[in-house]
Amino acid sequence: MKSHVAEIVAHSSNVSSLVLGKASGRLLATGGEDCRVNIWAVSKPNCIMSLTGHTSPVECIQFNSSEERVVAGSQSGSLRLWDLEAAKILRTLMGHKASVCSLDFHPMGEYLASGSVDSNIKLWDVRRKGCVFRYKGHTQAVRCLAFSPDGKWLASASDDSTVKLWDLIAGKMITEFKSHTSAVNVVQFHPNEYLLASGSADRTVKLWDLEKFNMIGSSEGETGVVRSILFNPDGSCLYSGSENTLRVYGWEPDRCFDVVHVGWGKVSDLAISNNQMIAVSSSQNNVSWYVVDLNRVKKSGSVLQGLIQDKLIPAPTSALGTTLRRNYERPTTSCTGQDPEGERRSPSSEDEKEDKESSAEITNPEDYKEIFQPRSAISRTPPKRTEPFAAPLEHSFSESVLEKPGPAVKIVTPHALNAKASVMGDEEALAQIRKGHDTMCVMLTSRYKNLDTVRSVWASGDVKTSLDSAVSMNDLSIVVDVLNIINLKPSLWKLDLCTSILTQIEELLQSKYESYVQTGCISLKLILKRFWPLISDTLTAPPSVGVDITREERHRKCKACYKQLKNLSNVVKNRAEQVGRHGSTFKELQLLMSFQ
Repeated sequence: MKSHVAEIVAHSSNVSSLVLGKASGRLLATGGEDCRVNIWAVSKPNCIMSLTGHTSPVECIQFNSSEERVVAGSQSGSLRLWDLEAAKILRTLMGHKASVCSLDFHPMGEYLASGSVDSNIKLWDVRRKGCVFRYKGHTQAVRCLAFSPDGKWLASASDDSTVKLWDLIAGKMITEFKSHTSAVNVVQFHPNEYLLASGSADRTVKLWDLEKFNMIGSSEGETGVVRSILFNPDGSCLYSGSENTLRVYGWEPDRCFDVVHVGWGKVSDLAISNNQMIAVSSSQNNVSWYVVDLNRVKKSGSVLQGLIQDKLIPAPTSALGTTLRRNYERPTTSCTGQDPEGERRSPSSEDEKEDKESSAEITNPEDYKEIFQPRSAISRTPPKRTEPFAAPLEHSFSESVLEKPGPAVKIVTPHALNAKASVMGDEEALAQIRKGHDTMCVMLTSRYKNLDTVRSVWASGDVKTSLDSAVSMNDLSIVVDVLNIINLKPSLWKLDLCTSILTQIEELLQSKYESYVQTGCISLKLILKRFWPLISDTLTAPPSVGVDITREERHRKCKACYKQLKNLSNVVKNRAEQVGRHGSTFKELQLLMSFQ
């Protein structure tokens, strides 16, 4: 049922914060009074990486959803963001006037929320190194932040005993929940339904309906302060971690399915990996790991009789009963507000100096390489096994497909060739390798001639005519080659090019070839960043007096671009809802388009 896996000395001084990677449950980040952030593989005794740069104790840490980045907030109010795969500092964010005590990444990855002892919440654009918006409303420290799965809402929990829900699009508070009687330590959204859970120092866990904004459940019987809560990935139940105890809750009606007594003390964080509950707690400069086998934990059914004495609490009269709440649409969001103090700023020399003083020291090269490299086979993803912390599965591929137009050509690797050698002769094997060779040669010869034609026009210095020539050939591979060159030098982009290429970009974004999709995304991102302000200002400007041919021509081009971008927004929205290699890129494009 349960086991104490390991205990390590995590820092040279007291551990002040720790967090598990929720995607895998196999990574741990710890922050200490020694001003360091250390990265660990769960159950292994050696630190993988030590991140430096903070000049005051690290008060809170958070991984992004892919566990490729980690951000840490310090007692001085600064935030530092590191890229774990590249082992380097990405950003230093300044703005809080007191200790940062809560963090969360937006589902789309490029935005970050931070809460502070100064009672303020800030939303950061980590790409631009700036604060997008500041949310005011709490009167004491903000202890926990959580974005909704669709990225539209932000929930905050505070020492002032309240939970607040913020609308990121409108930039204002939607509602406030006040039923807790002590500081609220943790808050989390249901993975699918419009439901919010919160845990407090008053030893209760409460659940809130986010359609009617009322409480639908309140648990009692916790043995201590509720420090961690976690919905089961399928949304069927809620886990609550308090002093030495794990409880499993259901709702509508309220019930406690199971109680597991675990000697983890003041548990700091929970994660689920391979149907195992992984928990971490700290004492002074030590960190301990614990595992609970969820296969042996009751997660449904009626209230347990005899084992526990929790009373069945009647649901409020306004509760929804067994009615299902709406599911989240993933994701459509924007954050239109501006920071009232104008804290968005460009990187300064002082920021660059701070970034240079930060470092990522790899202390365990073997584990670092295994977990963070190569990127295409990240081993921290939990394997499909039942043993605690089983070793990751190794992947081997016997063939790959050449990602170019025309017939797909299978490249047979030595592994596949050796496997077939026993059942075919040399001539047959060579014939298999040459299959499709002639067709590919014809295709590449035609492509070479088309590129040579475009090159001759390009040599004259007319980029617009070169691109039009590529478009007229009805060969997307040529368009991709030309766009890849233009994208390397963004200054080549002009409004004329946008009118010619946006239709082609729509085709690229829907292509089955990943390289085409990537090129289309890069081009669209550059167009939005460089020309949307011009398009918007031109179309919303009042009519001019008299005849202005230049202005009218610019207005015509902007109108055409706007219409094409409108069509593209639907394509981007549909692709952002899909899971795949470029999912995060389309989510970023969707957010960028909604900002416009």
